[in-house]
Amino acid sequence: MIQQVSDSELELMKIVWANGGTALYAHIMEELTKAGRIWQKNTVITLLSRLVEKGLLKTSKIGRRNEYVAIVSEADYRAVQTQSFLNKLYDGNVKGLVATLIQRDMLTAEDYEELRRFWEGGTGADE
Repeated sequence: MIQQVSDSELELMKIVWANGGTALYAHIMEELTKAGRIWQKNTVITLLSRLVEKGLLKTSKIGRRNEYVAIVSEADYRAVQTQSFLNKLYDGNVKGLVATLIQRDMLTAEDYEELRRFWEGGTGADE
């Protein structure tokens, strides 16, 4: 079972996923800085260690540096978290979620058209 992660841990995972599923510590720090996130080295190392403990990352040595490698894909993580969300809030009822999105105007006409094309086998709906 894929464990849930904190928002900060997820931010690090997104950096690793965006980099093809692998990243060196220096690259992670660079991406955090670009995003305006100034975190202490120990904070980042602690968060990365937690992700390794939770089974989302593994490390491999490149010389004296650690390379962080995603064990869980972004798509798999999203699927597990989406199912958990559906079960918690909607008792697994997808129609309830979609009804909320429509009733609260969270689903735009453009979103609807993109989903319709996706369901019809065309392109659309990012994965």
